[in-house]
Amino acid sequence: MHFVLASQSPARLALLRAAGLEPSVFVSGVDEDAVAASLADPSPAELVMALAAAKAEAVLDQVAAAHPDAVVVACDSMLHIHGDMVGKPGDPDTARQRWAAMAGTTGELFTGHTVVRLDGGARAKETSGSMSTTVRFGTPSPAEIDAYVGTGEPLRVAGGFTIDGLGGWFIEGLDGDHTSVIGLSLPLTRRLLAEVGVSVVDLWRPPAS
Repeated sequence: MHFVLASQSPARLALLRAAGLEPSVFVSGVDEDAVAASLADPSPAELVMALAAAKAEAVLDQVAAAHPDAVVVACDSMLHIHGDMVGKPGDPDTARQRWAAMAGTTGELFTGHTVVRLDGGARAKETSGSMSTTVRFGTPSPAEIDAYVGTGEPLRVAGGFTIDGLGGWFIEGLDGDHTSVIGLSLPLTRRLLAEVGVSVVDLWRPPAS
């Protein structure tokens, strides 16, 4: 059984490798704004699951051609804070404004996953789920925020922060699953894999001889 990650996120790939897997990567190229706009007042969990499902759907034909017997995992993450769902800031000014608003507060990082099992190139089973984790933000100084934004890191990640990179200096703590905040919840993924009949231990790389 081949494991496919439908994401270009280096953090998700590194997390899976550290957890014993060697995924193939297929990038979906989904227009996330268009998917979100097509939904009628979704809950935070519904939004991230819909985005994950769209990403999985976008790569299935390519995966089936390359790996007929595979399990595809797609993910999406967004931060729910001050009543809004926010994704990647995209530009420095937005990132600075986000951090000024987040500093000293808490937010809920929502991660949605879709898992699709392919047998003989055909969709055999599919399931999805979501995870939320409370993030307690520190209070970086304006100079620290400027320095962090200047690295470019917060522009490329949901909510404008990481816990496994430079942003970890400015996070006071988490209540929930830290791997979910990195972008892929290992416990949720394990449960979803089991729902499609795959045990994660069967996907682990064999130990080096």
